[in-house]
Amino acid sequence: MFLRLANEHRQFVQDLVMNLQALAVVLERHGYPASCYTCGNQMNSASFMVSLGDNHLIRFLVSDYGITWTEMRDDRELMKLEGAEAISQLEELATLVKEAIQTSKNTGYSSPKGKRILQNTVGSGKTHR
Repeated sequence: MFLRLANEHRQFVQDLVMNLQALAVVLERHGYPASCYTCGNQMNSASFMVSLGDNHLIRFLVSDYGITWTEMRDDRELMKLEGAEAISQLEELATLVKEAIQTSKNTGYSSPKGKRILQNTVGSGKTHR
């Protein structure tokens, strides 16, 4: 049973790393400085970062040892979440990215409104736990 759980956990981390890499690419394409670094080719850990502007930075770390979401503004930590809460916050970011992209598509250009949706919603009062 424990070996099966260990294998499932490894697969989960690999899936999460692949999704972080894809999210970084999408964010870069839409004008947000983003990166996702992994160590080696085993995909067992990653460091994802995105700048949402105005000194607003999101860092998401994933490894066999844990998962952490850290949100900072003006070099001050606003929020730090771990585990399932960190993944939920990442899902919220991904949803906001989709909304910002859809807003840009609907207007026919990369709209400042789409960027404001993302910048103003992440880290708002509703996301703090």
